[in-house]
Amino acid sequence: MASVANRRSVMTLFSSPACPRCHAVRIVLAEKDIAFEIAHVDPEAIPEDLSHLNPYGSVPTLVDRELVLYGTQVIQEYLDERFPHPPLMPVDPVSRASTRLALYRVERDWYHGIDELQAATGRSATAPRRILVESLTASAEVFAARPFFLGDEFSILDAAVAPVLWQLPQRGIPMERLPQPVQAYARRIFARESFQKSLSEAEREGI
Repeated sequence: MASVANRRSVMTLFSSPACPRCHAVRIVLAEKDIAFEIAHVDPEAIPEDLSHLNPYGSVPTLVDRELVLYGTQVIQEYLDERFPHPPLMPVDPVSRASTRLALYRVERDWYHGIDELQAATGRSATAPRRILVESLTASAEVFAARPFFLGDEFSILDAAVAPVLWQLPQRGIPMERLPQPVQAYARRIFARESFQKSLSEAEREGI
């Protein structure tokens, strides 16, 4: 595995162009203005390089010289520690644990909802679509309370939430179905330079 990684002198992200988890990592890279290359991956045709690097053949996968990382949160936290400015995770252990718990809930409730909608067709999408809308609606007060998600500064949580909201129209959920605080938050994040920089061509075109 190391020999494959060592051939890459520039940090490389194996990324699928329409994958929200890959998008979350790209947002962190853009927010910190990290130089990297993208290896575009078709989920239906995993390249041999990726199979050698990652036993699961999953994206996102990050290669930083001899280091190979996979798992969205693992990659994001590594980038935040390796490139500490601007910081995207809190410093103290209690706040860090609270952030990780929030990330876990975003993954379980919202990313899994996107996954279900991506796999659904026709009427089978009705229930997961309703559940996702209800979950986001129930969090309206959280979106309204502070400028960013659970905080006053852009954080790893915003990098996680933004790709979910961006994908909603593609999954049959127009933003107009969501409460105003969610819509306002989405507009603020989508206008951010790092977010715009992070978008793949497929994401820009809503594929």
